Amino acid sequence: MLGGAPALAQRNRPTPQPATSLLSPAPPAPAPVTDGGTIKSIAVSGAQRIEPETVRSYVKLRIGGAYTRESLDQALQDLFATELFADVQIRDENGALTIIVKENPVINRIVFEGNKRIKEDKLSKELKLAPRQIFTRSKVRADIARIIELYRRQGRFAATVEPKMVMLDQNRVDVVYEVSEGPKSKVRQINIIGNTKFSDGELRSEMVTKRSSLSRMLSSNTSYDPDKLAYDQGKLRQFYLTNGYADFRVVSAVSELTPDKRDFIITYVVEEGERYKFGDIDVESDIRDFKATTVKTLLPMHKGEWYNAKLVEDTVDNVTKTAGLLGYAFAQIDPQFDRQKDTRTMNITFRVADAPRVYVERIDVNGNTLTQDKVVRREFRLAEGDAFNSYSVKRSEDRIKSLGFFQEKLEIAQTQGSAPDRVILQANVEEKSTGELQLSAGYSSLEKFIINASIKQRNFRGKGQELRASVSYSTYSKSVEVGFTEPYLFDKNIALGGDIFRRDYNSFNYTNNGDRNTTYSQLTTGFQLRTGVPLTEFVSVAGRFGVSYDQVTLDQNTYYINGQCSPLIAGRYLCDALGNRLTSSIGYSIVYDNLNNGIHPTKGQRAVFSQDFAGLGGDVHYLRTRIEASKYWDLGAKFIASARMEAGYIKSFDSSVNGADPIRLTDRFFLGQPQLRGFDIRGVGPRVVRTPYVTDPVTGLQTKSTDTSTQTDDALGGRAYYLGRLELEIPLGAGAKELGLRPSIFIDAGAVFGTTKPELQDYMNGDTRLIQPLLSSSGGKQCIDTATSSTVTPIPTSGACAAGTTLYQNVIPGFSEAYYGDSPSPRLSIGFGVNWNSPFGPFRIDIAKALLKQPGDQTKLFTFNVGTQF
Repeated sequence: MLGGAPALAQRNRPTPQPATSLLSPAPPAPAPVTDGGTIKSIAVSGAQRIEPETVRSYVKLRIGGAYTRESLDQALQDLFATELFADVQIRDENGALTIIVKENPVINRIVFEGNKRIKEDKLSKELKLAPRQIFTRSKVRADIARIIELYRRQGRFAATVEPKMVMLDQNRVDVVYEVSEGPKSKVRQINIIGNTKFSDGELRSEMVTKRSSLSRMLSSNTSYDPDKLAYDQGKLRQFYLTNGYADFRVVSAVSELTPDKRDFIITYVVEEGERYKFGDIDVESDIRDFKATTVKTLLPMHKGEWYNAKLVEDTVDNVTKTAGLLGYAFAQIDPQFDRQKDTRTMNITFRVADAPRVYVERIDVNGNTLTQDKVVRREFRLAEGDAFNSYSVKRSEDRIKSLGFFQEKLEIAQTQGSAPDRVILQANVEEKSTGELQLSAGYSSLEKFIINASIKQRNFRGKGQELRASVSYSTYSKSVEVGFTEPYLFDKNIALGGDIFRRDYNSFNYTNNGDRNTTYSQLTTGFQLRTGVPLTEFVSVAGRFGVSYDQVTLDQNTYYINGQCSPLIAGRYLCDALGNRLTSSIGYSIVYDNLNNGIHPTKGQRAVFSQDFAGLGGDVHYLRTRIEASKYWDLGAKFIASARMEAGYIKSFDSSVNGADPIRLTDRFFLGQPQLRGFDIRGVGPRVVRTPYVTDPVTGLQTKSTDTSTQTDDALGGRAYYLGRLELEIPLGAGAKELGLRPSIFIDAGAVFGTTKPELQDYMNGDTRLIQPLLSSSGGKQCIDTATSSTVTPIPTSGACAAGTTLYQNVIPGFSEAYYGDSPSPRLSIGFGVNWNSPFGPFRIDIAKALLKQPGDQTKLFTFNVGTQF
């Protein structure tokens, strides 16, 4: 170099080769040895996309200026710092400098390989690099860090990413990220150091994070989550403070990744401290009409009991709510603690700071775009200018949620008004879809194949109106319905609605081998008008008027002989049900309802007493009375218990005809699946079981068949019924909740009874009453050719068939009828079920065992219902 050969200043940057790693560039070479001098010229070589003048602007070298080895080295660093170049060299020929650059390539596309748990579109959103951008190694490293962070959020701490570059023509590259996702990192062990009062098992049971084991294969809580680590520390502290250890603290919480990066070992170091009891409990109130003596009655703790921090928190909440009931929205309750370490007691003084009585200055509704403000405002139990009342605020919140128009997380916020005694209530709502357009198909153990089409708008025009129409079809029923409800007629608290419907129902009976035989068909066409008015906050009254026209028929080819319903084939009870009847009815309901949520309640009760009178014209006259009640309890930890009962009775004002029950078969109560699980549809209550006679081939004697599969079973329903249910909804983990699983255990009990015993028949084979001549259209008897069994001729005037012919008649096999199930004795079942919002639609499965039953009842252990939406 000193002899005049060109001096070369450079930082070696190897050219990326196809499908090679991008993270290991060669170390830079030192700057060339030079004595420096004066810059005569600065040329740029190798630039393709970047202008030479732009390249020269990145360095501090200028023509006419001096340069040294250090200034050339700084120029190299400045050019590499732009991240525009893969390689840079500076050639010195006696002051004539040439900057030789190799530009970084342009990214053609970015490809992911090996990613299964996280889709490509989600990974792409986290990248800094993108197609048509300049490739740089620093951005690649940043992108790898982001990808690995995404996998760590899913608990995959063993995930690795290897970047590769594939060279293309025109200085373009494909960047390939080869992802090795690795297994989900589990919690192998949870160690607790320093605990002497409680065992490791007791403390682990309080934590959300669980150790991985075969029994927890499906649990999501065995995966390592740093956020859960902090939450579990809080759970430990809460557990100790609840049990009196006021000095407890978590000294440290350390999580260590095992060498194979598959599992974590978590270690907690705790300091338990001493256990305290409650000492003196006192109350000081600066609010004039919120006396300390009144507050003391709300205190659940007593001197000498073990200290419980949760009890103190609950007391603060209860006192705050009580102050809110008196209008003090911003009352501050401050528990002051006096810890006596020598006696290990905790003295507490609840201080109620002075606060003005508060009035509602303004009510704001935010977040509603479709729903009109008045729909939300009319659910408020407070008006602007009213004295604040926390109970009324909570009740307003529950009523708004019960509309079903908004997300469940709705809360009514309370903010300071224009003065200390003013409060602004803000209903911050988030609307959800209230329109439903559904086409569904499925299979039900009750209805077999089902097709439904429905359209419903529960918030029509944003006014809270409901408009609906539906069509359904199954093997045993078909229906078309249209309905409309206006909840606030003329902006008054009066509901008005109506329905028009046409329903086609095919009843059926069972043979004991499970086969179904279609019996009568009921075609109902009608309409109903409804109205409702609240009497108090929780009591309302509803009225209705309806007209329906029923057409009850039997298959004439099966159950008719000579154009008449045959009691020998159909049974007297079915023949009595046939005919066309007009029903005109008026009814009312008195409703008490203080449920906290009308859609999915967790506490509260509801009771309904209703009566319907049929007889304002029409062909039937009866009074139907029903009562139902339900109650819900929030047991904590997301366990929801519920109890439900209902009962009904129908009294006829029509007279009996031929000893038949005056209550029509189609107007009676029926019970079974799905109301009474563990029993089949209409499987409980009065019924007629028909058993055929068979002839013994040896003795020739006729006996009732012992083959239960040959029997038929007709449910008759009853005038009265009752039904009760106890159910407990069991919460599952977050993973199961995301799948939409809601399991429950239940006990069902009920009965239906009170039907007039029908006329039963008992005929053996050969009984002449089982032989019925088949008459001609004119009503005369006929003869049939015995040879061909096809030629039918009128019977001669002599009254006997001619030679070669015989009387044309129908021979019915012998049978015996028995009457079962007309008993008020309770039927009882116990079981469990699961609701699942599956990808195929709503799915319900029940497994129930009948513990108490009566002769003739039809039981069923397993039932399900599934459908799909598209």
